[in-house]
Amino acid sequence: MNLQSCRNIADLRKRAHAKLPAPMFHYIDGGADDEVSLRRSTDAFDDYELLPQYLQNIEDVDLSTRILGANLDMPFFLSPTGMSRLFHHDRELGAARAAEKFGTFYSLSTVGTASIEEVAKTVACPKMFQIYVLRDRELTREFVTRCKEAGFQALCLTVDTPVAGNRERDFVHGLSIPPNFRLKSLWSFVAHPSWTLNLLRHRDFRITNVVHRVDALAKGAMSLIQYVNSQFDPTINWKDAEWIINEWGGPFAIKGLLTPEDARRAVDVGASAIMISNHGGRQLDTVPAPIDCVAPMRDAVGDSIELILDGGIRRGTHILKALALGADACSFGRPYLYGLAAGGQAGVERALYLLRQELVRNMSLIGCRTLQDVTRVRVRARRQVG
Repeated sequence: MNLQSCRNIADLRKRAHAKLPAPMFHYIDGGADDEVSLRRSTDAFDDYELLPQYLQNIEDVDLSTRILGANLDMPFFLSPTGMSRLFHHDRELGAARAAEKFGTFYSLSTVGTASIEEVAKTVACPKMFQIYVLRDRELTREFVTRCKEAGFQALCLTVDTPVAGNRERDFVHGLSIPPNFRLKSLWSFVAHPSWTLNLLRHRDFRITNVVHRVDALAKGAMSLIQYVNSQFDPTINWKDAEWIINEWGGPFAIKGLLTPEDARRAVDVGASAIMISNHGGRQLDTVPAPIDCVAPMRDAVGDSIELILDGGIRRGTHILKALALGADACSFGRPYLYGLAAGGQAGVERALYLLRQELVRNMSLIGCRTLQDVTRVRVRARRQVG
């Protein structure tokens, strides 16, 4: 299956599965504990029905919007994801170029394998940097300064990782950073020679934005959970969020909130946006699906803050339902990482193209020409039978 024959995100996932060694594929694909939240994040979209209105003028469907102070060509963008070098040697820079081509945000993770400055030099599209508050608060302050100097449009604070989730697939398949040819996973590396050869050709595997201050990997390969738990600060609280917001002084998202109560607190501390997220089902299992949290959050905060649905998206109809329920935009990680693994930058472009085409088609079918037409009257919860 080549990229052009991939007709949907599920096809890109199949191609990624075929091209990646098992530890890398299951790092993208897996979740925490029994993976209930992982499955529900996507399955919950099926609990909502779209309500079309016909005989509407749907010529020239317009997806343009403004989010986090930036004008975008479409209402969805790339979520911050760590260590893209695991999946393809195009790494974060390939994903950023794809985002630029489609006129949308690229989000860089603290634990990315490309630096703030590299991304800024590579693309001119709107950029967001995702902060995990580390134990070294001065490093957090440094991130803010570097992002200002590099021209990033927004910051995002991820708050649902006081410790790493129990991602059992990573233990089963022997994931480590940098990748280590252990006996458990050796055959998988041998069976994927293209990926393995590119690993040997492009050996640099630093967590670029923190390595100058915290080079935990200098001791050798370690599990991802060991790395996370060695760096992240479990004492972070709302005062820390307010401090970073004031330090930054620009568009600021808080990622990982799921309740109306936390949404109201985000408004109180001055956040510009909330990314409604359960971290792809990779942290606390059995938490709500993000799509189920959109309408209650919108009811709680009104129009005082932007809401971005993050997680579970595999189809254009999913984006459409989130917008109708009250989200201003959507973001996602797995769909574009499947694309990156499937074909580097071209694979990410394929993922964005497919979702954009699906969204345009589905907006036409529902009778909406602009995003302003996509309101709650266009969606309803499915009736429960029995």
